[in-house]
Amino acid sequence: MGYRETYDRWKDDPEAYWLEQAKAIDWDLAPKKALFDRGDDIYEWFADARVNTCYNAVDRHVEQGNGKRVAVIYDSPITGKKSTLTYSELQAQVAALAGALKAQGVEKGDRVVIYMPMVPEALQAMLACARIGAIHSVVFGGFASSELAVRIDDCKPKAIIAASCGLEPGRVVEYKPLLDGAIEQAEHKPEVCIIFQRGQCPCELIRGRDIDWYAAQDGVRPAPCEPVEGNHPAYILYTSGTTGAPKGVVRPTAGHLVALNWTMKNIYNVEPGEVFWAASDVGWVVGHSYICYAPLIAGNTTVVFEGKPVGTPDAGTFWRVIEEHNVASFFTAPTAIRAVKREDPDGEEIKKYDLSSLRALYLAGERADPDTVEWAQDKLGKPVYDHWWQTETGYTIVGNPAGLEALPVKVGSPSVPMPGYDVQILDESGQPQPPGELGAIAIKLPLPPGTLPGLWNAEERFRKSYLTTFPGYYETGDAGMIDEDGYVWIMARTDDVINVAGHRLSTGAMEEALAGHPDVAECAVVGVSDALKGQMPVGFLCLTKGVDRPEAEIVEECVTRVRDQIGPVAAFKQAVVVDRLPKTRSGKILRATMVKIADGEDFKPPATIDDPAILDEIHDALARIGYPKG
Repeated sequence: MGYRETYDRWKDDPEAYWLEQAKAIDWDLAPKKALFDRGDDIYEWFADARVNTCYNAVDRHVEQGNGKRVAVIYDSPITGKKSTLTYSELQAQVAALAGALKAQGVEKGDRVVIYMPMVPEALQAMLACARIGAIHSVVFGGFASSELAVRIDDCKPKAIIAASCGLEPGRVVEYKPLLDGAIEQAEHKPEVCIIFQRGQCPCELIRGRDIDWYAAQDGVRPAPCEPVEGNHPAYILYTSGTTGAPKGVVRPTAGHLVALNWTMKNIYNVEPGEVFWAASDVGWVVGHSYICYAPLIAGNTTVVFEGKPVGTPDAGTFWRVIEEHNVASFFTAPTAIRAVKREDPDGEEIKKYDLSSLRALYLAGERADPDTVEWAQDKLGKPVYDHWWQTETGYTIVGNPAGLEALPVKVGSPSVPMPGYDVQILDESGQPQPPGELGAIAIKLPLPPGTLPGLWNAEERFRKSYLTTFPGYYETGDAGMIDEDGYVWIMARTDDVINVAGHRLSTGAMEEALAGHPDVAECAVVGVSDALKGQMPVGFLCLTKGVDRPEAEIVEECVTRVRDQIGPVAAFKQAVVVDRLPKTRSGKILRATMVKIADGEDFKPPATIDDPAILDEIHDALARIGYPKG
């Protein structure tokens, strides 16, 4: 059955369609009903079921006789280490760690924060939580203590699982001091921290709170899988909001299983036993969905890669991994491919490797610019599929369903809506727009299984963020259009969350860090176009009256503040001192106009601007730091 027939089948009877897809999951109590309308635009899927995620991702494959199949390939060009775990080995290790959590008092519904680098133990930690019904919240290892503390206070974990360090090319990032600092700052204190000691940087353990990874498991009874309700949260994943305060996206267990299992064949076109590789990090939603859960649920082999697209050791590292491990389907961010292209524009590294196992390259995390897609298609000689989704949805909203039917690629568009998503373009009053007209991208409710049913302990914020602008719709926060053929085109964000190398970051949080500098009276951060990373943040600083220190000194201190408070992931490197910021008469900073000046685009000063002459001052200030580029 092709794409159109499948999409129409879903639209004709969504409940019947999803109950049919649910048959691929092993249930303790199978769902009798698909959708539960809780009223007031709140919905749940398969809430009457009972199921265990870890059983479906690990144990059932062993029970079906596939225990010797490789579940996880670990490839670390930074350490030079490679290893594999079979499904049987993974089952034993996850059950032991789950037993250790139980022995420390962690029960169903308790939260566990995971603060780990790209090592197989990170997946084991996630699966161990799922095994006993604990709710994990993975925090990217690059985040600073203050960011980690906010998340600790929001989800109130009983336990934290962390590594002693992470590794970057040429340097070791010590996690333990960051963890200790976060716990010191947080009001909520975890009862126990289980620490995975890495040989590159072992850490001191705090008596009475910290316990070694292996010591915690010593002599402990392995834990069995505990069934949970279909609407039980599998995890909380924090994503930036426009105010800078992180939003805890909740992932429901049953819908997560059904939806992710569906995607592995229908979108990524892989069969059980084949190797799937998402070159991302477990701290981001891509790592949750497509390094850990979906490949294992579908019985694939997943790759855990600890390295970079360039520099570990060169721009050929992706292609080496694909050849060496027979990767069938490869998923990464456009930023990564841009970095490879920048280092190896003629694709000489690609020619060194046999990529015959690879069927397609998938790109997501930010808009895939046509140059990058066309370069990859040309040099790889493989289909390149852009696809669009969000932390909130957990999997593809708009994509090219290669396993159902490979549709013609329109470079610049992520293709068409997937079953479950009724995507519409709305004007400011919420009226659907005709083909080719730009507007807000919204999805008619209910959202499909596996998408967020709400935010952690923040129902009002959930409504305000996603449901109130367009009643009856989920507001994506993106703007775009749908063409005559039904292809969706994503044009821009509609808020001030910027996308740096596939990571959604709040400019508001960066502004808070800058505003805390004693010499800064007012500031703004905008995301300007960057050929490599998609967007890069640039800060504008208005100094306190009477400050007579060198501007360069203040700028350097401000850059350091953002790095310390948000983390290196913010990629905040440039700021410029200005006398004033362009504003409307009501006092709103004209960030979109500043972006256009930085990007060298034509613009018309907004009618509400307080003083048009200030735009020339902004232009001159940006010119001092090299904008627009080229």
